[in-house]
Amino acid sequence: MRNIKIEKASTKLAGQDEIEIVERKGIGHPDSISDGIAEAVSRTLSQAYKEKAGSVLHHNTDEVQITAGESDPKFGGGQIIKPIQILLTGRAANEFTLPNGETKKVGVDYLAIEAAKNYLKENILNLDVEYGTVVECKIGQGSADLRDVFQRPEDVPSSNDTSFGVGFYPFTETENLVLKTEELLNNKDFKKSHPQVGEDIKVMGLREKDKITLTIASAFVSRYVDDVDCYLNMKHELEDIVKDLAAKETDMEVTTLLNTADDETKKDESGYYLTVTGTSAEMGDDGSVGRGNRSNGLITPNRPMSMEATSGKNPINHVGKIYNLLSNEITKEVYQDVEGVQNIDMVILSQIGKPIDQPRTATAHIQTKDGYTIDEVEDDVTRIIDKWLENITDIKDFMLEGKLRTF
Repeated sequence: MRNIKIEKASTKLAGQDEIEIVERKGIGHPDSISDGIAEAVSRTLSQAYKEKAGSVLHHNTDEVQITAGESDPKFGGGQIIKPIQILLTGRAANEFTLPNGETKKVGVDYLAIEAAKNYLKENILNLDVEYGTVVECKIGQGSADLRDVFQRPEDVPSSNDTSFGVGFYPFTETENLVLKTEELLNNKDFKKSHPQVGEDIKVMGLREKDKITLTIASAFVSRYVDDVDCYLNMKHELEDIVKDLAAKETDMEVTTLLNTADDETKKDESGYYLTVTGTSAEMGDDGSVGRGNRSNGLITPNRPMSMEATSGKNPINHVGKIYNLLSNEITKEVYQDVEGVQNIDMVILSQIGKPIDQPRTATAHIQTKDGYTIDEVEDDVTRIIDKWLENITDIKDFMLEGKLRTF
C-alpha cells in the first residue's frame, strides 16, 4: 500500500491573490543555457551507457557553470573579444564491467563536451561555438555509496537522496501568458522571420488584480540591426506581437514593456540591448544550473516550488529530478481526467535507499469545483497517483526521448 494522501487545500484558489508574480528565463538566458547543457549531457551519457553497457550507469551532470565572455556589438556587426567559458562538472561512471569480468571504458569527457557544443549549435543560433566558447570538462566519479544505491539489482531503483518534488495544475492566465510569450519569441519559425531577436529573452509577469504587466528583456542580434531606427522599429513590432498574443490568452488588461533599460536619447550602440550572439552570456551574465526556471518552465513565488535543480540529474534514481517531473504529469492528468477538480498541487517525498515507487508520502492538495467534495474525487485522484508510481520507471524513457521539459 503506497503512502498516498488526498487533502482539501487550505489556501485560496491559484490566481486569486491580488498580486501575482511569474517569471520565465528564456532558452538563451545563461541560467537556462546551463540547464540545457546539463540535460543534454545527461541524455547523451544515458544513451551511450545503454548502447555500451546495456543500461544507464550512475551519473549526475547538474553542475554546469557559465562564466561570461566579452563582446563588442555594433549596429550591423560586432565581434566576440573573449569567449564564453563553460565548465562541465558533476559525477559520471567512466567504466563498467562485462559479465566475463572485462572492464570497458566510457569516454565521458568527450561525450560531455560534444553534447554541450551540439546543444549550443542547435539553440543559440548566432553563436559560433568553436570561436565563441571554451568548453572544459571536469566530471569525476561518483561516491561509492551512491553508486551502490544506484546499482542494486531490484526491478525498481532505490532513491539516491531524501528529497521532494512539487507540481501543480492548471496554470493561471498570468502563468500561461508568460510561458507562451517566451515560447513564441523563441520559436524557430519566428526566428526565421525575425532574425534580429536573440534567444536571451526573460519575461516577468506582474498581475495586480485584473491588470497584467509584462516586462520583457530581449537581446537583439547586432548583425541584423542596422541602426537605432531599425532597433526601435523591431522593438515596437515585438511589443505589438506580444499584445496580440495576450489578447488571445486573456481578457485582462495587459501592458507590454520591452527592454526598459534602453536610453532612446542615444544614437549609438551604448544605449540599447545589443549582442553579437543573442545571449548576454557573451558579455557579462554568468549562469548556473538550477538558478532559473523550475521543471514546469516557470518561476512562481505564489505557488509551491522545489528548489531542486532538475536538469542534468540522472533519470534512473535521482528523485530530485524524477519526483518533480512526476508531480507535473500527475497534476496535469488529475485536472484533465477527474471531474470536479478545479486545482491541484502535490508534493512527493522520498527516503534515501527506499524504492522510488514507494515514497515516504505522496500528498495532493485539491480545490474542488462548486458542488463537489473531496470525498467524491479522492478515489480517482488516488488511482492516478498510484498508476504513475506503479509505472515510475517510464520517466526514464520519457526523458531519454526528450518528451519532458526540465526547465
